[in-house]
Amino acid sequence: MNLFIQWLVSAVAILIAAYILPGVGLSGFWAALVLAVVLGVLNLLIKPLLILLTLPINILTLGLFTLVINALIIMLASGITPGFQVGGFLNAFLFSLLLALINFVFDRVADGSK
Repeated sequence: MNLFIQWLVSAVAILIAAYILPGVGLSGFWAALVLAVVLGVLNLLIKPLLILLTLPINILTLGLFTLVINALIIMLASGITPGFQVGGFLNAFLFSLLLALINFVFDRVADGSK
């Protein structure tokens, strides 16, 4: 049940972030649910490989290159997910930052209710 709730919370966070940013298009709640699954799979399978391949530049930038990797994963997800469009790298970068911030706030609210 916990996984289902996390999936719904991620979809709501995606909806909020897409509503706030003008360069990101989302066709509805179903697209947000599909995007949450696609992002989860990409973060599980591809992100560790990309971090490993870019480890020297990631160490050089003190981990800030991970933000670029997050934006690239968002752009890849926009190509895979129907009903989700990102207007470019900067929009994907801002979307990933805003999504991380919203998920952080949701996690803090959930920790406070326990």
